[in-house]
Amino acid sequence: MGIESSFWRAIAVYRVASLVYAALLLASAGGYARPVAGWLVIGLMALWTAITSLAYSTARSRALLLTDVLVTLGFLLSSPYIQGPEAGPAGVMPITATWIGGPVLAWAVHAGRRAGLVTAIVLSLGDMWLRGSGGFDHLSVPINGSVLLILSGAVVGHVARLTKQAEERLQRATEMEAAGRERDRLARGIHDSVLQVLALVRRRGLEIGGEAAELGRLAGEQEAALREMVRGGPATAGHDRTGDHGPGREGGGFADAGALLRRYGSPTVTVSTPATPIPLPSGWARELTAAVGAALDNVRAHCGDDARAWVFAEVDDARVTVTVRDEGPGIPAGRLAEAEAEGRLGVAQSIRGRIAGLGGEVGIVSVPGQGTEVEMTVPVPAPAPPRRLLPKLRR
Repeated sequence: MGIESSFWRAIAVYRVASLVYAALLLASAGGYARPVAGWLVIGLMALWTAITSLAYSTARSRALLLTDVLVTLGFLLSSPYIQGPEAGPAGVMPITATWIGGPVLAWAVHAGRRAGLVTAIVLSLGDMWLRGSGGFDHLSVPINGSVLLILSGAVVGHVARLTKQAEERLQRATEMEAAGRERDRLARGIHDSVLQVLALVRRRGLEIGGEAAELGRLAGEQEAALREMVRGGPATAGHDRTGDHGPGREGGGFADAGALLRRYGSPTVTVSTPATPIPLPSGWARELTAAVGAALDNVRAHCGDDARAWVFAEVDDARVTVTVRDEGPGIPAGRLAEAEAEGRLGVAQSIRGRIAGLGGEVGIVSVPGQGTEVEMTVPVPAPAPPRRLLPKLRR
């Protein structure tokens, strides 16, 4: 995990800084009984710091963590031999100084606040035993350092556990959002192909009657089951303006949305676009024209194959607006919400879903007996900044 790796890097930095502090204390202190042995211990501490920093970056086993505690405890208990038996009761800091906090932080990050708390207590008892000159009944120095070590183990372990849980939740949310977007994309494709064909078979089969009616009934059942399957599943989060890495990026380059829209022109469909091209990223252009195609399919489905429709495209510096109009019977109030609840995804997915995936909006105005107008507006994505080439330096 990226966040957990940051914790381990921070522990490595703490160990190095504490090692430098312990070396400075040894260099500035006088009267040690065996200073040469002290520098030998500092050297071994530096070696163990390098070993643990490398090991914790690749593998974090409990055996390594336990060994870390034992090695640190061994260095800590060497203090009376190096400093003299009277150093502890006199309040002299052990040879390890704050370096003993490394295993506490490591256990806290690896296993949580309880493990950090137990490790801190073990090392604190060793420290207090030294300061009492081999016992706990003659402590003559404050135990604030031990208290801080115990609190650090508990707090860091708690924060590390919460951070890892938050990262796991974020990862799951990201996966669910990606799955939801893919589901929406597949739902739009299914509506534009399979569901339309099943609906046609059902309608024509019922019109013909006989054995064809049975085929129509079966097609209707499969259509209803497929609509329910597509409608089911987890709710998706909002789409970003780039449509993830699909509509905004796929295909590379730009396409003329106006040229794609003009392909819908027919004796019953009039397409009006600007004389100049409408450049959009190729994925955006395909999604926009597919939404227009879904709107025209709705015109044919609800107004008849000979119904007239008009497509108007406008563009300015910030957005592209495409409007689809018809002169059909209009949409009764509440019908769109009712259709979406029934799993009919023509408007919800094939139109609104596509435009929302591009960061745009859909407006629908319908007057009973006077037709319907569907207005789709998508933002024009800002062009990527030109790549700057550095001049070659002469040798």
